[in-house]
Amino acid sequence: MQTESVTTPFGRRPMTLALVKRQVATSEIKAGKSVEKWKVFRDASEAREELGLQSNSLAVLDALLSFYPENELRQGAQLVVFPSNAQLILRAHGMAGATLRRHLALLVDSGLIVRKDSANGKRYARKNGGGEIENAFGFDLSPILARSEELAHIAQKVVAARSAFRKAKENLTICRRDVRKLISAAMEEGADGNWAVIEMMYVALVGRIPRSPTMAEVADILDEMELLREEILNQLDIQPNSRFNSTNAAHNEQHIQNSKPESFHELEPRSEKEKAANSSKTGGPKSETLKAFPLGVVLKACRQIADYGPGGAVGSWRDLMSAAVVVRSMLGVSPSAYQHACEVMGPENAAVAVACILERASLINSAGGYLRDLTQRTERGEFSLGPVIMALLRGNGEKVLQAG
Repeated sequence: MQTESVTTPFGRRPMTLALVKRQVATSEIKAGKSVEKWKVFRDASEAREELGLQSNSLAVLDALLSFYPENELRQGAQLVVFPSNAQLILRAHGMAGATLRRHLALLVDSGLIVRKDSANGKRYARKNGGGEIENAFGFDLSPILARSEELAHIAQKVVAARSAFRKAKENLTICRRDVRKLISAAMEEGADGNWAVIEMMYVALVGRIPRSPTMAEVADILDEMELLREEILNQLDIQPNSRFNSTNAAHNEQHIQNSKPESFHELEPRSEKEKAANSSKTGGPKSETLKAFPLGVVLKACRQIADYGPGGAVGSWRDLMSAAVVVRSMLGVSPSAYQHACEVMGPENAAVAVACILERASLINSAGGYLRDLTQRTERGEFSLGPVIMALLRGNGEKVLQAG
């Protein structure tokens, strides 16, 4: 029978309150509860990193479970196994003794097993007259039974996260291929646009992909790569007599166009002829939300905005939007004007617009009036951030060349 008493470790191993709680928990397992031992082992294997275990830890756990004669761990059953270290080493594929002891300790620390030490520290079982085990000393497997639901839940989360990570990497690979081939096709066929700058954006994004990326890193780069792909498709969508033309007129107002680097006239409306053409396609003006360039490109074009981010830096779109609020107040843009810009352009693009205005603040008499004007033009489908960003990039490039 399984005892419910708390036992302390033999020898120099210390007793902790965590060990007490684990031993008490094993005595509170719901009556009649059972679990298939190899299923819970698979769950523990999936949850290995969450539990702080290593592959050798699982090999030792596998060996311990193999000494339990039944296939199911059941509440009320004798769940203590008592193999010697020599027997464990054999079933753990010849693992070194020191390694075995280290991973037994890891299994105890992770709360998957509990030591039930005898008076002399030996592992054995005492049987009654009928040959049944009356008391055993060794490793108690009750915590695995007690935590079976928790282990299954952790395993499900790990599997879901792994699947999401795999899909994100696949999507990034496909998007990266799309961008590379679209740029190459545009260059080979002589499509209008500054494709050298767009290729520079692509190369910069690819250069940011680490050798062993995390899910967050893949998600961030994928988001920016998808935005770049959309900008390229928007540009190709307006090419005259081009095989890239699409029937989707919703993208006609969002594109990258060549602009003069010496002026800020890229913020001015497009020609009446172009506006009339777009209006005839769509049945009238519209105020579709624009998509911003990749954050890294925005920061290269708008260098001053980083000084107003949290801690004097901008590392995310949230940081950029926080910095834009500070700059908005500094430039005298009213909260209502900025709020309207956020509603029409989207918060990210409104922040980019403020960053662009900051770069050319000396050329603008009223930042608030200017932002309201841009917002109105966005509502009419007359404004795109692409040319602004590209003009600022070229301007910064000229300054770098002059300084060098």
